Amino acid sequence: MITVENLTKRYGGLTAVDDISFEVRPGSVVGFLGPNGAGKSTAMRMMTGLTPPTSGRATLLGQTYRELHNPGRQVGVMLDASAQHPGRTGREVLRVAAVSIGVSKARVDEVLGLVGLTEEEAGRRVRNYSLGMRQRLGIAAALLGEPQVLILDEPANGLDPQGIHWMRGLLRRFADGGGTVLLSSHLLHEVQIVADDLVMIGRGRIVAMGSKEELLSRGGTTVRSTDDVRLAALLERADVPVTTIGSGGSGLVVDAEPGVVGKIAADERVVLLELRSGGSEGLEEMFLGLTAATSREGDAA
Repeated sequence: MITVENLTKRYGGLTAVDDISFEVRPGSVVGFLGPNGAGKSTAMRMMTGLTPPTSGRATLLGQTYRELHNPGRQVGVMLDASAQHPGRTGREVLRVAAVSIGVSKARVDEVLGLVGLTEEEAGRRVRNYSLGMRQRLGIAAALLGEPQVLILDEPANGLDPQGIHWMRGLLRRFADGGGTVLLSSHLLHEVQIVADDLVMIGRGRIVAMGSKEELLSRGGTTVRSTDDVRLAALLERADVPVTTIGSGGSGLVVDAEPGVVGKIAADERVVLLELRSGGSEGLEEMFLGLTAATSREGDAA
């Protein structure tokens, strides 16, 4: 369980994180989303004891990170995959971490296999790792202590499509086994696939929060037909709110379930070319709409 209560961080006159509150329940993956500079990384650093909050608190398994007896055995953290000793081999990085948290050398071999780093790759110096290999090593370090909670900042960064698919399965299995996952990522499609709940942040404040299905359904139903003008008139006659997409009219957004729209179209013999609720573009459209006014393009989070 992760519980964030009124968490705030100010740097002089800048409020990086502004009074945010949410929970991540065991057995779930929560996507923590926001544009560059939104405050995601600062919030995660406060959760993991690296940055003291100005006010509010975050607890992991009922305690702050600093109060945990051996946090590496309870909470797996990856905030910066490049923060690894470049002169050590991947195996040495994990062995040093294993000693510090009190796990066996055998566990090092287990997590290397779990993240798909071969014997040869584990023996290379980290300075010679690709970004994707560093990500796998960082995830291995987070899993080393067999934690109950994972807090991961951009874990898919640098992974190829096969690696992203692997990571998605890993996180889903971890959560399905009772684990708690907080996942920050800019790969919105991947978050949409794996996450149960979403927390969206902009300029340090939460702009949307809830289950994935609930949030995506807020976008209404998108529909295109062979005669959008006629379909819009039919929908309005049925007291269904409708908006034309774009000034030229290339579809409609309807505040109704797809089944309602489909029935009206079928009854009046209007041929539909597209009918979807949320869908593969739903999260991106919602994200851009909610964060457009709060985006700080080019700033660090």
